[in-house]
Amino acid sequence: MSRPLVTLEGVAVTLGGHKILTGVNGDIARGKITALIGLNGSGKSTLLRTLLKEIPYAGAIRFHCGHDHSQHEPQHVGYVPQKLRIEANFPFTVRDLLALTLQRRPVFLGISRKIRDKMVEMLAQTGAPAALLDRPLDKISGGELQRVLLALALEPRPELLLLDEPAAGIDFKDEGSFYELIHHLNITRGITILLVSHDISMVSKRADHVLCLKDGSIYCQGTTEILKGNALKDIFGSDTMLFPHQHA
Repeated sequence: MSRPLVTLEGVAVTLGGHKILTGVNGDIARGKITALIGLNGSGKSTLLRTLLKEIPYAGAIRFHCGHDHSQHEPQHVGYVPQKLRIEANFPFTVRDLLALTLQRRPVFLGISRKIRDKMVEMLAQTGAPAALLDRPLDKISGGELQRVLLALALEPRPELLLLDEPAAGIDFKDEGSFYELIHHLNITRGITILLVSHDISMVSKRADHVLCLKDGSIYCQGTTEILKGNALKDIFGSDTMLFPHQHA
C-alpha cells in the first residue's frame, strides 16, 4: 500500500476522567474509503473529533499531505456530523446555512448573485436540487439534510473527508444512492474518506479498508476481507453475521 494520508500513533483520549481511546495505532489510506466500525461507545466519534483537533489527546497524528507528502497539516478537512440539532422555532433556511460559510458579511445584508450561483453548484454536486435553498432546515428530510451538510464539507475541496454515520437519518430506500454518491466522490475526486458506519454489508461493498475499534484501540485493520473472518464476531458478538442486502 502507498504511503497513508494519516498515521495514528498511540492516540489516547480521556474525557471527564474516563478513558475513551486507550492507544489507537493505524493508518488512513490515501485516496481510499476507510470504514471505522465498532460497538456504540467504542470511541468512533471521539476519534473523528480528535482528527479535527477538537479535543485534547496524547500520542501523535501525522498527516502526509501535498504532492510530495511533506505537509504536516491538511489545507481542509471536511466533516459531516451524525446529526445537526436545529431549533424548530429558529427560521433558518438552507440558503442561510450555506451563506454563513460562503460570505463574510451578515446574511441579513443580502446575498450576492455570485454566492447564490455557488450555492446551486454546491448542492448539485451532492445531487440536491436548487429548490432546496428556500426550504427551512427543520422542514427538509434527513436525506436532504445530509446532502446539504455534505455540500458544506466539500467546500473548499478537502484532502480528508470525515463522515460520522452519514446515513443515520436517511430512509432505508435512499441509503444506497447516498453511499453511491460517496463512492463517486472518492473515485472522481480522489478524496480520502474516513466514515463511521454500522451497515457492515455496505462497508464490505463500498470501503477499501477497515479499521475495527474495540475497547478504545484498533482491534484489527486491513481490507474488507477481514470482515469474512472472526473479526465481526469478536467485535460485535457471536450472533453477528455479514450478509448482502439490496437497497431499493
